[in-house]
Amino acid sequence: MEDLTFEQAMQKLETIANELENDNLDLDTSVKKFEEGMKLSQKCNKILEDAEKKITVLINGEEKEFTLNENE
Repeated sequence: MEDLTFEQAMQKLETIANELENDNLDLDTSVKKFEEGMKLSQKCNKILEDAEKKITVLINGEEKEFTLNENE
């Protein structure tokens, strides 16, 4: 699961959600699917948080460069 892209993780998460909603799974299988879904959800959140941090760094870096260029 570690090497999944955001898109792949979201697709798997959607598949699990559909299985939990539509299939007649036994309790043990449902719990395992739910656990897998929670792990995928956490992975997606981490990927989004990391992307947000990178964007913030890039924006702040550009603002600093812009400010430096204005003063020169």
